[in-house]
Amino acid sequence: MNLSFKILIGFFVVALLLIASAFVYIKKSSSIDDLVVNETDSINKKIVLAKLWLNKLQKDKKFNGAVLLIKNDKVILKETYGFTDNTKKIALTNNSSFRLASVSKQFTAAGIMLLKEQGKLNFDDSITKYLPQLSYNTVTIRNLLNHTSGVPDIYMNFESKYKKEIDKFLSISKMVDLLAKENKPLTSKPNEKYRYNNTGYVLLAAIVESISKKSFEDFMQEELFSKLKMKNTRVWNLASKDSTFKNKTSSFEYILGKPYPLEPSILDGVAGDGGVFSSINDFVIWNQFWHQNEFLSKETMHEAFKEPILNDDSISDYGFGWIITKNKAMWHNGSWLGARTMIIRNPQLKNCLVILDNSSSKNIDKIAEKLVQVFK
Repeated sequence: MNLSFKILIGFFVVALLLIASAFVYIKKSSSIDDLVVNETDSINKKIVLAKLWLNKLQKDKKFNGAVLLIKNDKVILKETYGFTDNTKKIALTNNSSFRLASVSKQFTAAGIMLLKEQGKLNFDDSITKYLPQLSYNTVTIRNLLNHTSGVPDIYMNFESKYKKEIDKFLSISKMVDLLAKENKPLTSKPNEKYRYNNTGYVLLAAIVESISKKSFEDFMQEELFSKLKMKNTRVWNLASKDSTFKNKTSSFEYILGKPYPLEPSILDGVAGDGGVFSSINDFVIWNQFWHQNEFLSKETMHEAFKEPILNDDSISDYGFGWIITKNKAMWHNGSWLGARTMIIRNPQLKNCLVILDNSSSKNIDKIAEKLVQVFK
C-alpha cells in the first residue's frame, strides 16, 4: 500500500513521500475545510486563525489531539483539541501523553545511539553478537536501523499464525524466540534493498535489553527520558508493570458519529517499533535533543542522518529512525490502534511540526500540509 503527497513550501522547503506499511498508516483522507489566511496577515493573526480551524476540526470529529509548531527555534503554536478518551470527560492538555506508533522508532534509535556513545556496541556489529539465538550473522545493527536487514518481518499475518503460541500478549523476548524458531532465510541480502520492517526495530529493543541487562522500558526511562526531564514520556505496553500512567490518553474511533474505544491486541506487548507515549510539551525537549545535546557526539549524530548507500550504490532515504530528505530535513509518521502521528523537522531552518491524534483521524497529512503552507 503506497501513497505519496507533497508537504511543501518555505517552512520546510521539502517534498515528503509518505510511506505505508502494516504499522505506518496512509489511509485515504476525508475532506477538511481550508485554513484560510491572507498573505498580509500578521503571524499572530495566522496563529489565531489556525487555532480556530483546529478547534472546528475537533468539533467536526475530524481531529482529536495535539499540535506543536516551532518556527525559527521559537514555539509559535502548542495546543490540544478534544479529550483523552472516548468518554469525553477529561479534556486534553499539553501534558497529555499520546501513543506515538512508528514515530517511536526514533526513540529506539536514540537508545541504540546512547549505547554506542557508551562504548557498548558498534553500529556495524552483527546482531548475533547480542542475540545469539538468531542465525542472521551477516545482519548488522546498522541494517536494522536503516531497514536494510532482509530479516523476515514476522508481524505480517502474525495474529492468525502465532496466536496459539502466545499466552496473553507478545513480548520483545517472545518475538525473538519466535524468529529464532522459524529460522526463515533472509528476504534479501543485508544492505541490498530498503524494506520497512517493524520486526527489525523490535530486535533493536531486544539488543538494548541484552546489553543493558534491563527491560527496554526501564533503560529508556533511566537513560533517556528521566535525564531529559521528559516527564510525560515513557515506553508503555501490556508488558509494563503498571496498567496505566498519569496523563496517558486512550485511543478511539468514530463509528456512525459515535466514539468507541479501541482495545489492544496481542501485539501490544512489544516495543521498539512502537510503544512510546509522549506529549507536545515533551516534544519541545525532544526537538531540542536533536539540535544539540550532551549525550551524543557530532559523529554519532551524523551517522543517524546519513543516507544509506546500498550494495548497488543506490541511495536509500531512511536513517536511524528518521526518513531523510535531500536537503537534510527529516520526518516520520505512524499509525497503530487509533494513534495517528507525524513529526517533521528542518534542522537548518530550526522548524518543527508535531501532530498527535488518538481518534483514528484520516486527516493528519492534510492538517500538516495546510499548517506548513500557512506558516511558510
